[in-house]
Amino acid sequence: MNINLELYKIFYTVVKNGNITKASKELLISQPAISKSIKKLESSLGGQLFIRSKNGVVLTEEGKAFYNYIKNAMEYINNAEHKFSDLMKLEDGTIKIGANTSITKEILIKYLEIFHNLYPKVAIEIIPGTSEELISKLKNGLIDLAVIVTPIDIPKDIEVKKIKDLHDIFVCGKKYFDLTKENLCLKDLKKYPLVLQSKESSTRQRLDKFFQDNDVELTPYINLGNYTLTKEFIRYGFGIGVITKEFALEDIENKSLFELNIKENLPVKSIAIIYSNKNLPNFSTRKLIETILENKNNI
Repeated sequence: MNINLELYKIFYTVVKNGNITKASKELLISQPAISKSIKKLESSLGGQLFIRSKNGVVLTEEGKAFYNYIKNAMEYINNAEHKFSDLMKLEDGTIKIGANTSITKEILIKYLEIFHNLYPKVAIEIIPGTSEELISKLKNGLIDLAVIVTPIDIPKDIEVKKIKDLHDIFVCGKKYFDLTKENLCLKDLKKYPLVLQSKESSTRQRLDKFFQDNDVELTPYINLGNYTLTKEFIRYGFGIGVITKEFALEDIENKSLFELNIKENLPVKSIAIIYSNKNLPNFSTRKLIETILENKNNI
């Protein structure tokens, strides 16, 4: 049985209003057209839905049973339309964003503040993880987008939008302040304890490659699980290490960390948004991406 959904809608509206005249005004179609549609529906179903009277229409017993099902179906459809409308107006919804703690704190939160002020009813969920883990989550549909540091190997089915460049530098705390007066090279660093992120991090993997390319063996004194800990251990004098300059401007300004003069410049890296280009991001995700890209030169 293939019945046009519009016939169900007309039937539902007639019952809800109690007569054809009111239903005609709500649906903005003529009364004869409604009567014709009801007859067509009854013909398709093979039975009578209404008993016509001077006061309007009354459901038959079969019509009452049928209406109970149609009522639920139409309310589901109406709710779905309202939900869709809310999502399109950014009055509802959740965006799942993959980002590690440092990127969230130093970069992402500033864009999220702008987005939240514009669309306060859209919920934000931050999913932590390494860049490799977040790429995997993105491919599996577990997150809507991710903000990561590049360069990194990224599959062809993932779109990349650069936000800004970042610069890694060698720094020390007050304990090694005298080193700031020297011009150093990478080989000189072997004389001092190195405080670095663990080998699992993409930052450390890029650093390992950089040292290898310059024929210097990297032997860290302390390996730490995240960027924030690395910065704190350097500050407290456990050794010298690498941090992202843009994430430590306040520490450098208040002289709790000091930049070292190193002959070899560390490679420039970038913060980027990534999202699947196989599945179109939902409207709120697209709006967040748009907001970040529009404001990337202002933050």
